[in-house]
Amino acid sequence: MKNSRINEKELVDILKDLVRIESVNPSLVEGGAGEEEIAEYLKDWMISQGLITARYDVEPGRPNVVGVLRGEGGGKTLMLNGHMDTVGVEYMNIDPLDPVVKDGKLYGRGSADMKGGLAASMLAIKSIVDSGTRLKGDVILAAVCDEEYASIGTEKLMQDTFADAAIIGEPTSCQIQIAHKGFAWVEVETRGLAAHGSAYKVGVDAITKMGHVLVGIEGIGERLLETEHPLVGPGSVHASVIKGGRELSTYPDRCRLQLERRLIPGETSEDVDREMTILLENIVKNDSEFDASHKTTFYRGPMEISRRQPICQLLLKAGEKIMGNPPGFIGGSGWMDTEIIWQKGIPAVAFGPKGEGIHSKEEYVDLNSVFETAEVHNQVIKEFCKTI
Repeated sequence: MKNSRINEKELVDILKDLVRIESVNPSLVEGGAGEEEIAEYLKDWMISQGLITARYDVEPGRPNVVGVLRGEGGGKTLMLNGHMDTVGVEYMNIDPLDPVVKDGKLYGRGSADMKGGLAASMLAIKSIVDSGTRLKGDVILAAVCDEEYASIGTEKLMQDTFADAAIIGEPTSCQIQIAHKGFAWVEVETRGLAAHGSAYKVGVDAITKMGHVLVGIEGIGERLLETEHPLVGPGSVHASVIKGGRELSTYPDRCRLQLERRLIPGETSEDVDREMTILLENIVKNDSEFDASHKTTFYRGPMEISRRQPICQLLLKAGEKIMGNPPGFIGGSGWMDTEIIWQKGIPAVAFGPKGEGIHSKEEYVDLNSVFETAEVHNQVIKEFCKTI
């Protein structure tokens, strides 16, 4: 590739090493190996590159590894962030830990999500070190745990880490992702009155009362479709899990519904709470026996940054130089760790390779896009941190 200091064979070898290491998130899959082994690999690699390296447990057996390539002063700090964990492997129809290259694609669990992007960031930094390029600003390489579940890794990282901008190498098909949706998990409980199945004058059916809630949620979903964000589309809501009842001959006194609400940039947890409060209050107006409550059990917000941010413009310029065409600005329907970094006031974007089969039975990453990602990251490091 033109003007590249990225060693393509070395990049593939490192990516293969990462895929071979099982790092299934144990919070998702009982018995998953977690990040211990891959963290040790990354720690050793960072030390070998001369990075100031720290490995620490966020929770027992759930480590982060952070390496810093120190600049000589007077420049900005750029963070490259990538998660080490993967989803489960038991349903895959290929050997998940045996990386195979075929037709320019590398197959294996985590190849796209997101060991390909992590390897690209690693080689982008290595090329700086190997070339003897001197930077004014610092480069932080943060390999974090638990992104696939609760993102405790990046949450802990950002308690005491500062950067002027951040890039996460999640698979974006070499496009610049500047926005994504958020989500709220909400639990609704309806309360009835337990009674013998024949005591229709006494019993109050909590399950049928939940039916009113379900109809109301359907209405909320229809209204959400009327407002569409230009990059991420509309918000949405769906009923995920419902449980209720004790036995066939007893009126159910409890019914619990768990739902997920997807939010677009500009929406907040307060908006979700207001929607649910109004829904339940309206039901009470028409049914004096209706008794229900709701609570948000987990929340991750949406985010969007301006494409005019310096980090976005540098990615645009570097992408056009490396790939021949300028990358586009896109949004994502899923949530990313970029939001945690953005909440700290740091412009954070995602830029990573092209891949398919994420979280499915056959996952692969396009190797040419991994090379291009490494080159773009490398170019942005030099432009953002400034060379001497």
